[in-house]
Amino acid sequence: MSERPEDRAGQTPRREGPIEQPVVTAQKEGADIGGAGAAAAATTPQARGPVLIVAAHPDDPEFGLGATQAKLVAEGRKVFVALVTSGNEGGEDPSVTDEELMCQREQEQRRASAVLGVETVEFLRYPDGRVVNTLELRRDIARLIRRYKPETIFTHDPSNFFSDGHINHPDHRAVGHTTLDAIFPAAGNPRSFPELLAEGLEPHKIKDVYLFFTASANVWIDVTGHVEKKAEALAEHKSQVRKPEELKTRLLEGSARAGEPHGVGAAEGFRRIVFRR
Repeated sequence: MSERPEDRAGQTPRREGPIEQPVVTAQKEGADIGGAGAAAAATTPQARGPVLIVAAHPDDPEFGLGATQAKLVAEGRKVFVALVTSGNEGGEDPSVTDEELMCQREQEQRRASAVLGVETVEFLRYPDGRVVNTLELRRDIARLIRRYKPETIFTHDPSNFFSDGHINHPDHRAVGHTTLDAIFPAAGNPRSFPELLAEGLEPHKIKDVYLFFTASANVWIDVTGHVEKKAEALAEHKSQVRKPEELKTRLLEGSARAGEPHGVGAAEGFRRIVFRR
C-alpha cells in the first residue's frame, strides 16, 4: 500500500448515517436508529452462517476488523478472506521486485489469518494501485459470494474518500464499490453472469453487509478480549508493521476509546446494511 498501515490504526468512526433496513429489525439487532451515532449501543452479532471478507490489500482485513474476525471465529462462524490484490505496491524499496513483495505479502496474510483462526484465504491478484470497478472484477467477487454462500460480508466503505489528514486509498474505494455491486444484483440474479451458472454456482443472496474504514459507523461490535489477537495478527505483516509493540498499544487504546461510549471494554465500528427479504 502507498500509505503506512500504522496511520490507519487509530482511526475511529465519527458520525452516523441512515441504515437501510426496517426499524424494528435494526433496533433488535443493535444498529443505530434515530441518529444516535456515536451514542449507539454496542452489539454482538448473533452467530449465524459463514462470513466473507473482501478487501483490497493484505493487512486490510486485520486493520479493518481483526478483533471482530477473532470474535466471529471464537463464536463458531466460518470466515473466508478474499484479497483483490497482493499488495505488491506496498513497499518503498525499489530493489525488491513486485514478484518478491507479492510472495512476501501473501505469506504474511496467510500467517495473519491463521493467527485469527481463518483457514481460507484467496488472492485474486489484480494489480495493486490500479483497481477499478470493472465487470470482470464484479463477476469474480460474485463468484466468491456464490461459492462460499456467506450470510454476512465485510468490505471497504466506498463512500469514505477522505478525512482530516488522510485520503482513503483508491483501491479501498474501488473494492468496496465493486463488492456492493457484486452483492446486488449480480450474486443473487441468475441472469447476471450466466457463465457462473455454467460453473455450477447458483445465485446467492446475503443478509447483511458491514463496511469498515468508515466515517459513518452505525453499529459497534463488542470485541472485548479480542484486540490482543488482532495485534498479534498484524505483527505477522512484517513488511508493513515496523513497531508491533507500539501498534499494539495504539490498538488497545483506540478500541477502548471506541468502546467507552457504548459501555464495553473495546469495540470496532462499521456501517451496516441489512437487506429486506
